[in-house]
Amino acid sequence: MGRKFNVRKEAMQKTMIKKSKVYSKYGKELYVCAKKGGTNPEANLELKHLIQRAKNDDVPVDVINRNIKKAEEGTGEDYEPVRYEGFGPGGTGIIVDTLTDNVNRTVAEVRACFTKADCKLGVNGSVEHAYNHLSYVSVKGLDAETVLETLLMEDIDVNDIEETDGVIEVEADGYDLNKVQKALEDAGAEVVDSEKGWYPMDYIPLQESDQETFDKLIDALNDLEDVQDVYHNAKQND
Repeated sequence: MGRKFNVRKEAMQKTMIKKSKVYSKYGKELYVCAKKGGTNPEANLELKHLIQRAKNDDVPVDVINRNIKKAEEGTGEDYEPVRYEGFGPGGTGIIVDTLTDNVNRTVAEVRACFTKADCKLGVNGSVEHAYNHLSYVSVKGLDAETVLETLLMEDIDVNDIEETDGVIEVEADGYDLNKVQKALEDAGAEVVDSEKGWYPMDYIPLQESDQETFDKLIDALNDLEDVQDVYHNAKQND
């Protein structure tokens, strides 16, 4: 077998670690969402759409059901959402969203990642002001004009609409994701994809000397168990 087998084994291990991280991320989100808004997806639209996104990311049904059941039975941990903001190499701004049952542990781990990269955490709002909180919903089955009219009738502000190969992508406020998705589903559209997050207003190009350090910092943050999402404004090299 030799080296070829070892390379394949290493690749499989990395894939499993990546999958485990995705499962853990969705597991926590599902648990928190179900505990806060109820375990019935038809009554808790945020949970319904989260389940759909989890399935789109190939999260197994048993992982989904197990975490919803934990919320129903009250057997899980009490997770708290905490956001950290810091400055990376080259003056980049980084937002780290976490779900944690131990704030002291999480802040120590996040700070350690920045410290090892010779970077620092900032105070709340020090980075977020340079980002927009947006949601994106892609649908098919309706034309762009109908999509716009549908959302305006529901008093949902639309930032932008684009059509590509019959798929309509809507950009709206990040807090309106569930409202946008429900309105379009009720109008008969098929939701192809949806997401929300923090998107930088401008991107900062990195010098080659900073790129490696930056990549290591982002990888280290993503590897932390409590980290759900990491956003940054570094311009990626082609």
